[in-house]
Amino acid sequence: MMRNVYSVGQVNAYIKNMFTQDFMLNRLYVKGEVSNCKYHPSGHIYFSLKDESGTIACVMFAGSRSGLSFRMQEGQQVVVLGSVSVYERDGRYQMYAREIILDGAGELYLKFEALKKELEEMGMFAQEYKRPIPQFVKKVGIVTASSGAAVRDIINIAARRNPYVQLILCPAKVQGEGAAESIVQGIRMLEEQDVDVIIVGRGGGSIEDLWAFNEEIVARAIFESRVPVISAVGHETDTTIADYVADLRAPTPSAAAELAVYEYQAAENLMKEYQMRLSSAVLKKAEQNRQYLKQAALKLRLFHPRQKLLENRQYASDLELQLRSRMEEILQQKRHQFALYVEKMKGLSPLEKLNQGYAYVEDKKGRPVRQIADVKEGDAIRIYVSDGMIEAQVKGMTEEIQYHA
Repeated sequence: MMRNVYSVGQVNAYIKNMFTQDFMLNRLYVKGEVSNCKYHPSGHIYFSLKDESGTIACVMFAGSRSGLSFRMQEGQQVVVLGSVSVYERDGRYQMYAREIILDGAGELYLKFEALKKELEEMGMFAQEYKRPIPQFVKKVGIVTASSGAAVRDIINIAARRNPYVQLILCPAKVQGEGAAESIVQGIRMLEEQDVDVIIVGRGGGSIEDLWAFNEEIVARAIFESRVPVISAVGHETDTTIADYVADLRAPTPSAAAELAVYEYQAAENLMKEYQMRLSSAVLKKAEQNRQYLKQAALKLRLFHPRQKLLENRQYASDLELQLRSRMEEILQQKRHQFALYVEKMKGLSPLEKLNQGYAYVEDKKGRPVRQIADVKEGDAIRIYVSDGMIEAQVKGMTEEIQYHA
């Protein structure tokens, strides 16, 4: 009876798991000759590496193509960095390439990786040390070969974008013996020229041609520079230590000129647009302030103490008129009442009675004589009439008085 029977897929998955757990197979360099190289329309590259003792299938997926700086051809000697794993569907192992370099550059590449790791650990690639490139530069320093496509491209692009920017070239060796020292000297000299930005670069080439820009002294000179540095080494696929440590990396020297030199016409148009916006904003603000002042003046007129005083004065004047009118009305009423009282008093007044023919009689002591009993015969009396007083003496008294019509 059979036991522990596995499917083909289970076996392949088990073997793949063994490959995955092997640390060495997850990152290794393999050297060999390229054969059966095919570029797939999807962007993947399928090829084999072979030597005198055997062959291994390889694939570089489109997402890893940034690790390839040349076009692979049959018979090339290359060094491939990648991992080895099992392709479960076919049950065969193959190498998944992440980077591919031409053989001969292998030792330089390892040296490059070691220096890159060292400088990165020292923090020289940290974003916090990157300085911004000035937006409007006046002087641009250039460290490159005095002859060659790189300097011509930079000059042409700069002249087209802004003919008023001053370019200062510090010629330097960019490959071969003494190149690194020459580049460092150029950076130091341009620092003393008070330039706004420095472009350090050259045209494309092999890793050997570009090696001066992978030297530690160049990296340190760029990192320690007081002036922001743009690296422009090789083509877009070329990457050097200088690119990592520079404040800004440009894919080409032409691109570096575009990044360093602002476009004069665009800046002028932008300034005009800002001027129009500023004028519009000033006019708008002035109109808003004018309206505000107008409303404030209106409120001031409405609530000014002078206006309040005028209103109070008018109110007081109205009250005075009302008071005078009321007083006249009351006086008129009082005059009318007084006239009535006067008429009534006239009827009761002794003088009025005297005017009507009546008289007022008092004795010598000034006491009124109301009846005959108040005097006796021979008493002196005073008789008051309407126009004076009569002194008299009682001769006799009669109790009844006869009135004649």
